[in-house]
Amino acid sequence: MPRGKPKIKTAVMTLRVEPIVKSSAELAAMHDRRSVTSLIEVLILKYCEELGIMPHELSEKETKK
Repeated sequence: MPRGKPKIKTAVMTLRVEPIVKSSAELAAMHDRRSVTSLIEVLILKYCEELGIMPHELSEKETKK
């Protein structure tokens, strides 16, 4: 029987940034004891929250396409 978090489907997102942005993200992630991926997820979700965009609204729009 598997232990830990259940597997959730993820989507791949590739982006190019300046080296200074990448190293800054790595430092910020280390400071928060998280991965860069986790840091980016948190930042995007916080920004969406500030804009009044809820994650469930995004997933509903994606399924209607």
